[in-house]
Amino acid sequence: MSEHIVPDSEHRGLVARLPQLPRDLALLARFDRPIGWWLLFWPCVFGVWLAGAGVQWVLLGWMLLGSIAMRGAGCVYNDIVDADLDAKVARTALRPVASGRVSKRIAWAWLLALCVLGLIVLLQLRFEAQLVALGSLALVAAYPFMKRITWWPQAWLGMVFNWGLLVGWTQLRFDNWLALAAVYAGCICWVIGYDTIYALQDREDDAMVGIRSSALAMGARVQGGIAGFYAAAIALWGLGFWLYRPDPLALLALVPVAGHLLWQVATLDANDPDSPLARFRSNRWAGALMAVACFVVGNA
Repeated sequence: MSEHIVPDSEHRGLVARLPQLPRDLALLARFDRPIGWWLLFWPCVFGVWLAGAGVQWVLLGWMLLGSIAMRGAGCVYNDIVDADLDAKVARTALRPVASGRVSKRIAWAWLLALCVLGLIVLLQLRFEAQLVALGSLALVAAYPFMKRITWWPQAWLGMVFNWGLLVGWTQLRFDNWLALAAVYAGCICWVIGYDTIYALQDREDDAMVGIRSSALAMGARVQGGIAGFYAAAIALWGLGFWLYRPDPLALLALVPVAGHLLWQVATLDANDPDSPLARFRSNRWAGALMAVACFVVGNA
């Protein structure tokens, strides 16, 4: 059964124990790869903790559930749209829709079920935050097509994956938009950096089938490009913190996450098949360090 599990699955044993259809649905929603919902969830935490209202465990619990559901829904939608392209790329050819194990009709039904769960989470938010959350739908719907029309789909992904920052902030307050905008822009640069690392795995296949990515756009300068986007992320996060709390000590909160991003760039080997995936996955810890920085600055 394990031959039907994609090569970068993180929970191969757990998924392999499921019957065929539930296993394929789990793979379709990427439940075997929690890194995706961690990267969607952490910006939600940034917004909540930077807003300065304390830990907010209940709110974060709902946002975690929403991140899991909507990340899964986004992956299902992406696989429906990209089934023809995925079938041509070695790393994605075994995905349930691309391989034909799950029909598009079943995939659409699974997508609807995940969206219903997302709707339940949405209804827990105040009206203004609901409107902000709904504003992401157009970005989400357009994302799978970006790799066909731009060399920088990672920038679009950055707008999508960090929308939770805006939702979390709006749930708690309605001021200091410049600080929020700077942090959001920094998060977009962070996503461009880490998703470029992820895209390094598929450069050869992407080039052959016509998929565009920042990893291909940067070419031989990809490591320097990633470093530049990570540096921009730290600079913009620092600007946001300064606009929020003009205290040099607040900037020290960014030292741990800056050190982690520096480690990623310094140890990345673009020619080692395992290095990009490991560095990409390590961004769950980068997100955790940035979340702590937001809590320190927002609640000190």
